[in-house]
Amino acid sequence: MPDLLHTVENGVSWITLNRPEAMNAVTRDQRERIIALLAEASAAPDVRCVVVTATGRGFCAGADLRGAPPVGEKVAGDVARMIRQGAQRFIGAVMDCEKPVIAAVNGTAAGIGAHLAFACDLVLAADSARFVEVFVRRGLVPDGGGAYLLPRLIGPRRAKELMFFGDAVPAAEALGMGLVNRVVPADELEKTAREWAERLAQGPTRALTLTKQLVNASLDVDRSAAFAAEATAQELNMTTRDAQEGVASFVERREARYEGR
Repeated sequence: MPDLLHTVENGVSWITLNRPEAMNAVTRDQRERIIALLAEASAAPDVRCVVVTATGRGFCAGADLRGAPPVGEKVAGDVARMIRQGAQRFIGAVMDCEKPVIAAVNGTAAGIGAHLAFACDLVLAADSARFVEVFVRRGLVPDGGGAYLLPRLIGPRRAKELMFFGDAVPAAEALGMGLVNRVVPADELEKTAREWAERLAQGPTRALTLTKQLVNASLDVDRSAAFAAEATAQELNMTTRDAQEGVASFVERREARYEGR
């Protein structure tokens, strides 16, 4: 069996980590394949939403470090380069994907696995899922965008608590913090992810893309820049067929039929 499964169904690109025996710790080859699939989703008109999920008991136990050279063999600059080209590029690919990305978290999401989920636009979690900022347990600084993502999701104090202690956060607690959108029974996770994804795939895709970009940038710019970006986004969006269809359907008092164009 391949260690990464991929299908496109009803406008949804399904990316499934498939190394259950390793709790889906992500390898370099898997990481590169996921980055490529996200880029393909951005460019493919027939793909209008992406779901990232996994098989087995774990969503992603972090990076698979087997085969990495010992720390002593590195020179100054090697680690920073590895993080930029690896974990940060991986998480950036999720955030920069031009289609909505849903994480369907079926089990433990630890380290870069947690950040993979947090980088997605929407997060569904099985009631058995948990999230672990595991880096401190290994004497490491959180990487893969953790110190960027978490404060924006739950505030700096809660982010520090998770990162300083490295305790596992059960799905129900993660929901209360705002780390996930919905917690569902494990046997309903795929069904719920499919319903959400197909609903998004029937929506005005370019408007969703521009909305995603506006929200992702909103905490990094001042009000003037945010307002200017909003006005430009709406200007661009109004040239799309979906925007014209949305207005027409309102005037004609009928349901809109969006094409993603």
